[in-house]
Order: sequence, then structure tokens, then C-alpha cells
Amino acid sequence: MASIQFIAGINEEIVPEVRLTRSRDGNTGTATFRFTNPKAFEMNTSQKGEITGMYLLDEEGQLITRDVNAKFINGKPQAIEAIYVIKNSDDWDRFMRFMERYSSDHGLIFTKTQP
Repeated sequence: MASIQFIAGINEEIVPEVRLTRSRDGNTGTATFRFTNPKAFEMNTSQKGEITGMYLLDEEGQLITRDVNAKFINGKPQAIEAIYVIKNSDDWDRFMRFMERYSSDHGLIFTKTQP
């Protein structure tokens, strides 16, 4: 089963909104993940470790990004935004295989932006 973790060993239960951009040549891109009120902010979860990155896990292994930021409203954490940079066509293919598995396991759907 494909999963996302912020703290090692603890799967994030909140399903993110994911925005994907791709370069004109199709080799590079970025995936922006936004989690609203993620489990990683809960007191009993945060006591088990620190957020050191976003880990995308599936049967092929893991993809990691350290570009993870918390969004605060009135001094309280409300969301996590993480950016995964795709550097070449092999990375793109690997990321898309993860997203297909994660989408299938968590009921996400893909909608293309209309020009």
C-alpha cells in the first residue's frame, strides 16, 4: 500500500490536494502537496518524532523531499505544504507510478487544468 509519512513509521491519514506542473519538454516538474489539519500536528503523534521531510512510500521504495513547510493561522498549525521536485524523465515516471498507487489506495482522482 502506498503511503505518505512526515514522521518515520506514522502514515499520514489526511489525503492531500496535489498540484502537478510539468516542463514543456516533459522531463522536469514539481508536485505540490497540501495537507489541511494533518495527523502530524496532533499532540500524541508529534511526541513520536519530528517532521524531517515528506516520505512517499510504496513497494518500489521511497521518494523524499525536505521542502516541507507548516502554515499557521493565529499561531496554530493548520496545514503542511510540501514540494517534490522532479528532475528528469526517470524521476517523472517513478513519481507517477507512486501517485497511481497512492491514488488507487486513497480514492484520489486526476483532473487536468483547462487551457
